Amino acid sequence: MIDLHLIGIGTGSPDHLTRAGESAMRAADVILLPRKRADTADLLDVRLALCDAVLGERGRVAVFDLPVRNTAAPYLGAVNAWHDAIADAWANAIARHLPGGGRLALLVWGDPSLYDSTLRITDRLRARGMTLSVTVTPGITSLQALTAAHAIPLNTIGDPVTITTGRRLADGGWSAGADTLAVMLDGQCAFDTIDPAGVTMWWGAYLGMPQQALAAGPLGEIAVGVRTRRAALREEHGWIMDIYLLRRARP
Repeated sequence: MIDLHLIGIGTGSPDHLTRAGESAMRAADVILLPRKRADTADLLDVRLALCDAVLGERGRVAVFDLPVRNTAAPYLGAVNAWHDAIADAWANAIARHLPGGGRLALLVWGDPSLYDSTLRITDRLRARGMTLSVTVTPGITSLQALTAAHAIPLNTIGDPVTITTGRRLADGGWSAGADTLAVMLDGQCAFDTIDPAGVTMWWGAYLGMPQQALAAGPLGEIAVGVRTRRAALREEHGWIMDIYLLRRARP
C-alpha cells in the first residue's frame, strides 16, 4: 500500500504552504521531486528550498527525471503519451524508494485539483494495479495569487467566471455567458486573437516568487508590452508560469 499525499505548494513562495501541507511533508517517508530540463533547474531548487525550510534536511527527498512532452505531435495524443511516461517514472521511483510501501508525498504547483494532471496520473497507477490511498492538501492557486497581487475581485456582481486555456481561447474565442475570463497555460499569447475594445487585462508571471512580474490596464494598450516582457522573461529564466484575467465591460 502506498499512502500518496498530493500537497499544493502555491506558486513558488514558501508562505503559500499551509500548516496542513507542512504536516503532510513531515509525515512522509519520501518526498518525490521532478527534475526537468537543465535550463529550468530553479523549478527544482524552489521545491528543495521548501523541503529545507520545513524538514531541515533532505534525507527523505528523492529526485526523478520528468519525461518531456512531444510538442510536435497532435496535442491530446501527445499529452496522453506524456502522462503515461510520467506514470512510468513514478512507478519506477516508488519501486526504488518505497519497495515495501509507505507514505509518499508530491509537491504540486498551485492546487492539485485545478489545471494539474497529478490526479489523472495517479489514476493511471491504479489502472496498472498499484494499491494507492490518495489524500489531497489544497494550496494557493495561481488564480488566487493573481487576483491578490492586483487587489481585485475575481468576478463582478452577479456574473460568472470562465476558466479556460490559451489554446481554447485561440480556437474558440471568448466563451459565451461570462464577462470575465481567467486564462491559464497560454504559451502563444492568445489574447492577441480577441477584439480588445472594452477589455481590461490583469497579467502576472512567477506569482509569489522574487521575480514576480505584473501588468494591468486596457488590453489594447498593454498587450504588446505583456507579449514583449513575457518573451524576455522566458529567455532570461528558461521557463515561465503566467496567468491573466480578462474582463469585458458590460454595455
